[in-house]
Amino acid sequence: MNFSLYYHTLKHVKPIQLYYQVYYRLKNRFFKDSLSSCSLKSFPIHLKSLLLFKDSYKGNQSFEFLNLEKEFTDIDWNYNSYGKLWTYNLNYFDFLNQEHISEAAGLKLIKDFIEKGPDLMDGIEPYPISLRGINWIKFLSRYGITDSSIDSFLYRDYQRLSKNLEYHLLANHLLENGFSLLFGAYYFQDDNLYKKADKILKEELEEQILEDGTHFELSPMYHQIIFHRLLDSYNLVKNNRWKDQELILLLREKARLMFGWLESISFKNGEIPYLNDSTFGIAPTTSELTEYAVSLGLKPKKMRLGDSGYRKWNVNDMEIIMDVGQIAPSYQPGHSHADSLQFVLNYKDKPIVVDTGISTYEKNERRQLERSTASHNTVTINGENSSKVWGGFRVADRAKVVLVSDESKKIEAYHNGFTKQGVIHHRKFQFAEAQFSIEDKLVASNETYEATGHIHFHPDCDIELKESSIIINKEIEVHILGAEKLELMTYDFAEGFNQLKSARKIAYDFKHQVRINIQSIIGNNRTVHENYDLQTVFKAALNN
Repeated sequence: MNFSLYYHTLKHVKPIQLYYQVYYRLKNRFFKDSLSSCSLKSFPIHLKSLLLFKDSYKGNQSFEFLNLEKEFTDIDWNYNSYGKLWTYNLNYFDFLNQEHISEAAGLKLIKDFIEKGPDLMDGIEPYPISLRGINWIKFLSRYGITDSSIDSFLYRDYQRLSKNLEYHLLANHLLENGFSLLFGAYYFQDDNLYKKADKILKEELEEQILEDGTHFELSPMYHQIIFHRLLDSYNLVKNNRWKDQELILLLREKARLMFGWLESISFKNGEIPYLNDSTFGIAPTTSELTEYAVSLGLKPKKMRLGDSGYRKWNVNDMEIIMDVGQIAPSYQPGHSHADSLQFVLNYKDKPIVVDTGISTYEKNERRQLERSTASHNTVTINGENSSKVWGGFRVADRAKVVLVSDESKKIEAYHNGFTKQGVIHHRKFQFAEAQFSIEDKLVASNETYEATGHIHFHPDCDIELKESSIIINKEIEVHILGAEKLELMTYDFAEGFNQLKSARKIAYDFKHQVRINIQSIIGNNRTVHENYDLQTVFKAALNN
């Protein structure tokens, strides 16, 4: 066992997480939850203009999730040949609220699930219970279905959830528990469920939605997912009079903040930057969420990008997003990558410099690669990661980013993620005279390190290498000054889960300093040299 790895991972977690990790392991091993099967009265809810999911149920007991399709002769709700995340999706029941599904088909799937209830495994974990509960309630209420066997099973699910809330994980899992408990409370008009939902939502929304409006796990995809759930919850409270709309002000304020951040971070073409754990085809799109929010009477509340660590420039035809943030949240960084000081860039509404994306959540080499520093548009030292990502969703040693300058057209920062190699990585982003530049400086205690910068291009880009310049789509020139070696390489770009497409990247080796200029073909490159007190930066970084 690597005790150092576990120590540097576990030292960041909250005591409550450790307590519940032990508590649930002991409880689930030696005790069985006592669940009531009493007859209940349900109260169908009213919702306005729901956002429907994309079709994942194809009919004839055939399902497609994560770009993998499976047709069952007899549905196996525990099917795990495609990995745990696929099984989770099967048990979420999002397909009950997809565009193309009949009442009869949906009801048949619910009945089949209930019939196989005693054999369920992943489906009775708190997270899939949470999402399934919301989906069942939406579906049953939409069609006015009243069925005591369904209500009894659903209520037992909510009892199981309330006894196994995900305090051992916290973050988006616990927040999803809270959203679902709110739906269950309204559907059964159950005060006990409501009290738990109220407590979780008040505490977690205050912590998880940062001042600039982003969800604190810093994944634009998860931001969309949580924003969708928040809109559903606002819809629920606004259009149902039980509890006199007690949570309406909190839900409205947080929804407006999340709405504003999503508008700020999305590109003009409507796409989000696929940073950290983000990819195509999982969350509702920005345009879909915008339409839903507007239908509920919400307007975005835009704040200056700040504590999320993301910065965005829109200059001429370029849209640039830079990451000067931290590994976050410190106690649950499962969706964070070792990507300190990276950037992505669109030009004329087309992706040019991109994050490589994610294609799997399985604990394998591909997952490790996609979270690595070399898979992002930043610098590696001796081939190492800036933060120690491991185990699929864990982070041990973390780079700390220090923001030196945060101006409208100049951002400077450095991080200490390579101090074990004796190096501090300092990066400056600047935009002047229609030219975007990135300047990397390395402050080192020795000369034995090897530094490599990485720039990944979208698969649709036409790439031409000319000495120290890269011509993209015959429109943009990337000029690299100070590199000892340039190499045009291929990499696998993740177009979604289980979908990879070959693309090109540039790897550039350098020693102390390198400058990258990016501009349209029209214009001249200029080399700018500025003086830095490198030893002062180095000492300050070590102290942090």
